[in-house]
Amino acid sequence: MAQLNTTSACLPTNFAFHAPKSALPSYSETEVAGTTKERGLRGKLNKVVLAYSGGLDTSVIVPWLRENYGCEVVCFTADVGQGIKELDGLEQKAKASGACQLVVKDLKEEFVKDYIFPCLRAGAIYERKYLLGTSMARPVIAKAMVDVAKAVGADAVAHGCTGKGNDQVRFELTFFALDPKLNVVAPWREWDITGREDAIEYAKKHNVPVPVTKKSIYSRDGNLWHLSHEGDILEDPENEPKKDMFMLSVDPEDAPNEPEYVDIGIVSGIPVSVDGQELSPASLLTKLNEIGGRHGIGRVDMVENRLVGMKSRGVYETPGGTILFAAARELESLTLDRETMQVKDSLALKYAELVYAGRWFDPLRESMDAFMEKISETTTGSVTLKLYKGSITVTSRKSPYSLYRQDISSFESGDVYDQADAAGFIRLYGLPMRVRAMLKEGI
Repeated sequence: MAQLNTTSACLPTNFAFHAPKSALPSYSETEVAGTTKERGLRGKLNKVVLAYSGGLDTSVIVPWLRENYGCEVVCFTADVGQGIKELDGLEQKAKASGACQLVVKDLKEEFVKDYIFPCLRAGAIYERKYLLGTSMARPVIAKAMVDVAKAVGADAVAHGCTGKGNDQVRFELTFFALDPKLNVVAPWREWDITGREDAIEYAKKHNVPVPVTKKSIYSRDGNLWHLSHEGDILEDPENEPKKDMFMLSVDPEDAPNEPEYVDIGIVSGIPVSVDGQELSPASLLTKLNEIGGRHGIGRVDMVENRLVGMKSRGVYETPGGTILFAAARELESLTLDRETMQVKDSLALKYAELVYAGRWFDPLRESMDAFMEKISETTTGSVTLKLYKGSITVTSRKSPYSLYRQDISSFESGDVYDQADAAGFIRLYGLPMRVRAMLKEGI
């Protein structure tokens, strides 16, 4: 796989096109530039960085971009923990499809440290269930694409997101925020390809190697945080997911009959260790995925509201993330006072909405993140969890900054808390209710 560099092959001499007189000014004109379409092109670009997976869809985008924009194509693949198999043979596939270069970047540590852990610290959960696995991955990938575009001198970026999904928004909002001068091409909003058979036909016509792997009946997206499943029988919300669909976690019914205890160490709201062993962010999450997966932890089946207006059903596997959320929230029960916890919980909802909507680089999210970092300064300690057949039970929690005082909370008598003081507090606290009742009674 090629490392990042600015050297690329030129277009072959037998690749003919008719270039228009002016360069494409903005991404919107890729959809409406009638003059260039009449001359055989939708616009003229010099070099495009394409978000590339090696699958059928992104493979056919390569010749389509060259044919429609007369450009060189640099394929970019981000390693966010989706697995070795998905990265095998990518350079050969990309160049066979017509790309002049493949750039692969290992983003796993950056992804966990700078995107996942801030969301964890914020307590960001979308619509009560979704731990934002895909939502967090898109901005880190798009940011890397902008960096690659600058390094190779590209004037445009492209993605293979459909016009029905959330990801098109997440990618493009990141492009806008980090380099508004870049043109953006979204082939699924432009071309005549309507499905897999059309794509295969186009691939054969342009000598693009068609993947020979069996087509999954599910649409999946995986990274170090989660694996999502959509499509097929899941499109009917009445259908129970098939047992063999899951890939990261065992069925809770088949999980070990003995529970496993795991201790999570946290410093200022950020996980740092598992069972006393300090690990890098990506290594820590990988370890917890393995532990949680074998106990059937972290399965979520939900119907969510997409950003583009429709509802969709998805099934998610997030074993390590579910463990971390349980530990982080439990530690906060010791270290945050009531008012702070309530404000944090209310802001977490908006934080999650911003991340889901692709607004990672929005000043509002960044400002909220500064707040979350500040109030989490004392969220330091450890939490022990018991994992058993899909369930998580907290068995121990401790912190040097704990606001819990046994001498105050104990039912035994003590000098710190005088129970007689409660009477005056209750009279004042309940005064509005007494006044309302007196008004009704005419007192």
